[in-house]
Amino acid sequence: MTNTMTVSATEAGLDLIEEIKGRFGTELLFHQSGGCCDGSSPMCFEQSDYIIGDRDVKIGDIGGVPFYMNADQYELWKHTNLVIDAIDGIGGMFSLDNGSGRRFLTRSNICLPIDK
Repeated sequence: MTNTMTVSATEAGLDLIEEIKGRFGTELLFHQSGGCCDGSSPMCFEQSDYIIGDRDVKIGDIGGVPFYMNADQYELWKHTNLVIDAIDGIGGMFSLDNGSGRRFLTRSNICLPIDK
């Protein structure tokens, strides 16, 4: 599957990633939630606590942490560039940002194909 989507992070997002690395270690990963229990939040996990499936697509890395999304969701969002930010609030129930007083938030820019 050709990856046309990109992922990056704001300074606030990178700061929260570094804080979480300091608490849990550097073996982390992100998985973009598809909208179940925690809405559509980017979820941060220790790599040992999350199994990447055959249908997950690696979008890229932010702050040295791999970022994945389910292939079905990727097909819907593949023309979107994701920007992971951190804002005040409560993190996802299972995400490592929970309890920090901040939470990750996905912002996006839609990239439209150009007809030539």
